Amino acid sequence: MERQKIFISSVQGEFQNERKLIADYIRQDVLLSIYFEPFLFEELPAQDKSAQIAYLEQAAKSEIYLLLIGKQYGYQDEEGISPTEREYDTATTNHAYRIAFIKSVSSREEKEDAFKRKIDHDVIRNVFNTYEELQSGVYASLVEYMVSHQLLRQGPFDASVNLSASIEDLDKEKIRWFVGVAREVRQFPLSYSESNILQILSSLHVITEDGKVKNAALLLFAIDPQKWFATATIKCAQFYGTKVEKPMASLQIYGGTVFEQVDMAAAFVMSRIDQRVGERIHSAQVNVTPELPAQAVREAIVNAVVHRDYTDNGSVQVMLFRDRLEVWNPGRLPHGMTIENLSGVHRSRPVNPVLANPVYLAGYIEQMGTGTTDIIERCKNAGLRTPEFIQEEDFLTILWRPTNKDNVQETDHVTDHVTDHVTDHVKRLVVVLRGDTKTRDEIMSSLGLKHRGNFRDSYIKPAIAGAYIAKLYPDSNSSRSQAYYLTPKGLKLLARIDNNV
Repeated sequence: MERQKIFISSVQGEFQNERKLIADYIRQDVLLSIYFEPFLFEELPAQDKSAQIAYLEQAAKSEIYLLLIGKQYGYQDEEGISPTEREYDTATTNHAYRIAFIKSVSSREEKEDAFKRKIDHDVIRNVFNTYEELQSGVYASLVEYMVSHQLLRQGPFDASVNLSASIEDLDKEKIRWFVGVAREVRQFPLSYSESNILQILSSLHVITEDGKVKNAALLLFAIDPQKWFATATIKCAQFYGTKVEKPMASLQIYGGTVFEQVDMAAAFVMSRIDQRVGERIHSAQVNVTPELPAQAVREAIVNAVVHRDYTDNGSVQVMLFRDRLEVWNPGRLPHGMTIENLSGVHRSRPVNPVLANPVYLAGYIEQMGTGTTDIIERCKNAGLRTPEFIQEEDFLTILWRPTNKDNVQETDHVTDHVTDHVTDHVKRLVVVLRGDTKTRDEIMSSLGLKHRGNFRDSYIKPAIAGAYIAKLYPDSNSSRSQAYYLTPKGLKLLARIDNNV
């Protein structure tokens, strides 16, 4: 998080000690130092510009303007205006948050008294006699600023109101999609209509009673979530070996809502891992199972997105190595939770509880509090090494890929017969999907199709039978929420199509 600049303004000679003491205090205080960085003109390095231009530039860039008023008005320019008053006017023009502290003195210079009367009409000012009183006042004023600007919250990040956002910043189609999925997966009781949007959002507790938008609503439904939270993304990387080193096989950064990020990141992993080829189920269909359970991969990514610290400037990172999948998220376990707890049944303590509930309702979480145990169970059932959970500066989940590569169809070694007997319908489907994850309706829209039965029989079934595409939710029977992505074999076919082979 970038600290906000506090421009300390006063007659330097009169408040030389107080200026330095206040700056040092802010920099050393455990709380204030997290959010603020004081600026003193006397600390500015020498540069090729006039002093007046230099200090006014800094005043214009500062979020907070802290003014000390005493006896002296100070040096005056050709127009009879002091640097302090120039700084005050610049901060006012640039809408800085202004805090004024007036020192009790027996008398003031005439212009200083006029300046004091000027600010009396503009800002709330505080009176002090001693440095200790000034320090106490500065602390109280900055804490009040942090509360009013949502830097200090009385609840979780996702439950906090975003003062800059409104209902108009939410995407109606994303809300419509959510309601359709939640009704089908979890029997969500409300139906969608534009007149019903406020009731839907209220039932999810993502808006306040008076219609103010919470951060969770923006993460779930915003037209452009990254406008509000630039680092609320997932960075996905595939490495050739077992270490972070260049060149990388692939690198993608996914934005959008939390639902869109999870879908794209899960598809990134599933389309790049190896496939275990089993016996033919029917004459035209081969039983192909991904080496990592799709639900375990998805659960690890969902956990990272739901439980991350959104006040941290880091992103969720999904890193696929030759021997493992690592999912990192900026954040720590909730207070009282340990790594040992994650391996057994434990009470659900989501870091972002308002965000977690809609994610559960959409079927992205199977059951509250079982995410890590589900990951462990699915990997064990697949014959894989037990996943690991590590708390360092960030939280890490590791899913181990199989060491025995017998009977595995690898991403880089799909045989040349992948285009044998591929229908034009399947080829069109592969071209439409490319590296994305798409739902049934999105694919049909891209293909210009209207009849779902024909789409299922002519496109989806033969593509799955040939192992060119896979379901994002293999255990789900929901057609509305189901999505599809290209397998390694499908990616190989796409490359051949693009090269006219």
